[in-house]
Amino acid sequence: MILDRRWLLALAAASIAAPALAAPVLGQPAPAFQAVDADGRTRSLAEFRGKTVVLEWTNNGCPYVQKHYNSGAMQGLQKQATRDGVEWLTIISSAPGFQGYLTGPQARQWKTKVGAASSDVLLDPKGLVGRAYGARATPHMFVIDAAGRLVYMGGIDDQPTPDPESLKVAKNYVAAALADVKAGRAVGRPLTQAYGCSVKYNSAD
Repeated sequence: MILDRRWLLALAAASIAAPALAAPVLGQPAPAFQAVDADGRTRSLAEFRGKTVVLEWTNNGCPYVQKHYNSGAMQGLQKQATRDGVEWLTIISSAPGFQGYLTGPQARQWKTKVGAASSDVLLDPKGLVGRAYGARATPHMFVIDAAGRLVYMGGIDDQPTPDPESLKVAKNYVAAALADVKAGRAVGRPLTQAYGCSVKYNSAD
C-alpha cells in the first residue's frame, strides 16, 4: 500500500514520545489485545474476527472529545456504524490519577450520561492497548476490517479544534473509511493526523 509521503511525515512530526514498540502497520493484522470492559468482562480483538471493528480512544475530560460527544456527533456515528454491524470499542487508556481515568462503574455511568452507542467500553489503565497501537490523542481512531487488517488510523475528521462549530464543515475520515469498507473498496485515505489531548499514560508503567 503506497501512502502519501506528506501524511507520513506529518504523522511522524506529531508523534508524542512513548516507549519503543513496533508500530501498527496499515494493511497488516491489527495488534492483538485483551482488555477488561466496564462490566468486568475480558474482551479480546480475536473475538470480533469476521466483523469490521472501530477503536476509539477517549478521555471524558478532553475538550476535543467533548466537542464530539456534547454535540451528539460521536454518538450519531456510533449508531450508524453499529447498525451496519460494526463493533465499536471505546477505549480509555488514562492511568489512575490522570485526567479521563474511569473505573468500571464510572465508565458505565459516563456511557449512559452521554448516550454513547459504542458496542463496549474497554479499560486500559496501564496503557498496554494504547501503546500497542501508538494511540497518542483523544480521540484517536482505528478501523480494522473483517479479515483483521488495519485499514485506517488517524484523526476522526479534518478539523483539529475543540470548537463545535467546526463540525458543520468537517470531513469525517472514519465515516468515509467505514463507507469504503462497506462497499468492498480500499479505504481512500487510510492514514491521517490524529488530533486532540494527549493520551494520559503513566510514564512509570
